[in-house]
Amino acid sequence: MSSSNPHKGRTGLDRIVHAAGYSWNGLVSACRHEAAFRQEVVAAAVLLPVAWWLGQDWLERLLLASSLGLVLIVELLNSAIEATVDRISFDHHELSRRAKDYGSAAVLIALLICLACWAGVAFHRFSS
Repeated sequence: MSSSNPHKGRTGLDRIVHAAGYSWNGLVSACRHEAAFRQEVVAAAVLLPVAWWLGQDWLERLLLASSLGLVLIVELLNSAIEATVDRISFDHHELSRRAKDYGSAAVLIALLICLACWAGVAFHRFSS
């Protein structure tokens, strides 16, 4: 079955290789153009070794690392929303403002979840 979209015609290993390239390009672009993403990458790089020390077992370490990953994922999605809105128009519009605010709120929630995970694991470690 042929697709009208030339990018959807790839299959198997060829698709995986191209998808990995697009993902890498997205990470590089986010690091280049998004200050918040760069700050969160640096924070994650510093905190990952701390997670290994702070977590007392693999589950706690996984929780700490995953919560950092969640922040990065949500920041990338927020950046994608902002780029799309800006691509459409730089004009001030209520729907554009709401879309950007929703993305920002999602980042805030991810950060709060991350903070709660780290506080919970730290409490567990130092209260025993």
